[in-house]
Amino acid sequence: MHCLVVDDDAEIRTSLTAYLEGFGWRVSAAADGRGMRQQLTSDQVDVIVLDLMLPGEDGLALLRWLSTRADAPPVLMLTARGDTMSRVVGLELGADDYLAKPFEPRELVARLQALVRRANKGGQTLAEDTRLLRFGRWRFDRMTRQLINADDVGIALSSAEFRLLGAFVQRPGRVLSRDQLIELTRAPGVEVNDRSIDLAVSRLRAKLGDTAREPSLVRTVRGEGYLFDAEVSPC
Repeated sequence: MHCLVVDDDAEIRTSLTAYLEGFGWRVSAAADGRGMRQQLTSDQVDVIVLDLMLPGEDGLALLRWLSTRADAPPVLMLTARGDTMSRVVGLELGADDYLAKPFEPRELVARLQALVRRANKGGQTLAEDTRLLRFGRWRFDRMTRQLINADDVGIALSSAEFRLLGAFVQRPGRVLSRDQLIELTRAPGVEVNDRSIDLAVSRLRAKLGDTAREPSLVRTVRGEGYLFDAEVSPC
């Protein structure tokens, strides 16, 4: 696996390079957007670790540029711990995951491995505007906001359930914390908090035929959040 670390902090670049190489990764590093573009032009990259606070072009500008490239690898962005708005904007611009500084290096490795696995399964080709998606015995119609079962019976979703399922199907096989789900399901004029996320999960499970005790699709990862355990593909 080839990881590109983009960070203006030389110490972080050096330490991450050494740590990832210890797991058998090939690592390149860049201090700014210019260096990132040069690396992407000259070599195949499997995943990018991108700091948002960069000199010149910041990480958000680079995410916008990456979003125009069909061959862009998945991106894990590094943010300041309390920088909620940057995380929200970064996810909206196409970042696949985020990690707040300071972070645990082993968690970074686990998140990068998950991003590469999903990309290799084709998860990166799933367009945000694909109308019909299939997972398990269900189809998800994002235009009519319905679940459709094997008997072609449609089940309407509330706005909260629709936004939650939309977040899950774009990130299958990935543990999403409540904070991440709050950011991914925000809507103008709608207050989203831990309690509303848990309630939406409970209601969505009921419509999917899941149970909290033995869930098959929306699994609880104790102390971490929720994981959507399904292969998702366009219909």
